Amino acid sequence: MATKTINVDMLAKMFLAGAQNIEAQKEFINELNVFPVPDGDTGTNMSLTIMSAAKEVTALESPNMKDLAKAISSGSLRGARGNSGVILSQLLRGFTKSIREEKEIDVLGLAAACARARDTAYKAVMKPKEGTILTVASGIADKAAEMAEETDDLEIFIPAVIKHAEEVLAKTPEMLPVLKEAGVVDSGGQGLLEVVKGAYDAFQGKEVDYSAITPSTGTVVTKVSAEDTADIKFGYCTEFIILTEKEFTENDEHEFKAYLSSIGDSIVCVADDDVVKVHVHTNDPGLAIQRALTYGQLSRMKIDNMREEHQEKLIRDAEKVAAQEAEKEAQKKSDEPRKPMGFITVSIGAGLNDIFKELGADYIIEGGQTMNPSTEDMLNAIDQVNADTIFILPNNKNIVLAANQAKDLVEDKEIVVIPTKTVPQGVTAIINFMPDADVKTNEEAMLEGIQNVKSGQITYAVRDTHIDDKEIHEGDIMGIGDKGILAVGKEIEETTKDMLSQLVDDDSELISLYYGEDVKEEDAERFISEIESLYPDVDVDAHFGGQPIYYYVLAVE
Repeated sequence: MATKTINVDMLAKMFLAGAQNIEAQKEFINELNVFPVPDGDTGTNMSLTIMSAAKEVTALESPNMKDLAKAISSGSLRGARGNSGVILSQLLRGFTKSIREEKEIDVLGLAAACARARDTAYKAVMKPKEGTILTVASGIADKAAEMAEETDDLEIFIPAVIKHAEEVLAKTPEMLPVLKEAGVVDSGGQGLLEVVKGAYDAFQGKEVDYSAITPSTGTVVTKVSAEDTADIKFGYCTEFIILTEKEFTENDEHEFKAYLSSIGDSIVCVADDDVVKVHVHTNDPGLAIQRALTYGQLSRMKIDNMREEHQEKLIRDAEKVAAQEAEKEAQKKSDEPRKPMGFITVSIGAGLNDIFKELGADYIIEGGQTMNPSTEDMLNAIDQVNADTIFILPNNKNIVLAANQAKDLVEDKEIVVIPTKTVPQGVTAIINFMPDADVKTNEEAMLEGIQNVKSGQITYAVRDTHIDDKEIHEGDIMGIGDKGILAVGKEIEETTKDMLSQLVDDDSELISLYYGEDVKEEDAERFISEIESLYPDVDVDAHFGGQPIYYYVLAVE
């Protein structure tokens, strides 16, 4: 029998199943990243983005289509991380705008929503590239429009669209040479396909494990000490019903109660004909269950961790206090006069955090390379900076879109995103800031300054691949420049010198090195002396960066 419409309940299930599927497949998607770096993060970013929306959806009670659309759109926009996550959020934004006024969605409605999703995402990207998630989204929209003219049966429509999306994804290596060289399809496109395939599973009625999705509480988890739960003697509230297979005598009741008393407290044992209701607090529910099974079959078993419930209460209480304190602090800050200009910067290590603070950054978002901050993180940071104009330094090409998305959501402050793609560019940008100049002059000075920075990063390969005409094996050391891999070797210092030889030229005046948490200070100092000997006409400036994964982050200016 044909299925011609999707109602709000089914759409919610489909969305959550799509979110669950990309969460399950995120590591597979991460491995499709072109660069074999240890922080390949497309799958993680897309999963965190859609999970932010999924938690908003699970918090809804009996939603209509408008409520569901708002939860998906708002949750994904605020939770968007990385370029792939921001594009996914824009696809969801466009899709939900198209269906928000509908009560049920048919093939024509789905086709229109897919088209609007594509158009919204393309508009959000300054220079759209084919062979990416955008191409797969476009393929989905084109096939949906075609199928809407051929059938009104969603059971024919949806699999045809998915099949075409798979075909488009398979062609992405022919559109982007870097994908073909690395032997992979586009990771963002694969992520989008996983969302759609997961949604189709729910449409078909397949069993979906939604355990990774938890309802939104709008709060942050707070650590609770062991002492807070030490006063709970028995940790598990255990309840069940015994369906007795023989007479449950008064003597049986006394014996069973005595046994329960030996393993717990708060005991209730009430017999009524062939049914016995049991309640006990114990540290070993299994013992109560095993003894109960000697009397008959069990039904309606329920076990709750009371220590966890107590922790959750303490967490709620702590969050309430923290929220009150934060509100007081925010009110205090808002009462202070705003300064003209402020800075938010993304940083990747303790040493670099200190450097940015010394240079005048008002707020530092930690994460950067290893965990791209979300649009929500950006918005929270903006709230904390009491300035009329706030410059944001993303310091990673994968964070620029999230910063711009945050900018579009802010109305009471002027936000200027300086598109710094590396930490050294961010350092240069903030150094070029002139407190006495106006916003436009500062923006131009920072943009000009970062054009003169050549950046490099030293890390290790997590898999074998071929890219930028280089054969790379798992465990190799890689020197990654602004536009690709510049050097590959077996030793950290030799690979760093190889990369520097390609970055330093006759016009170079300064080499800045930031050594990571895995580099010993004495090794860094010895290596820096060697760099100074190699380039006697160039100033060498060295600092502890404290960044994980990247042994050295460097800049040549």
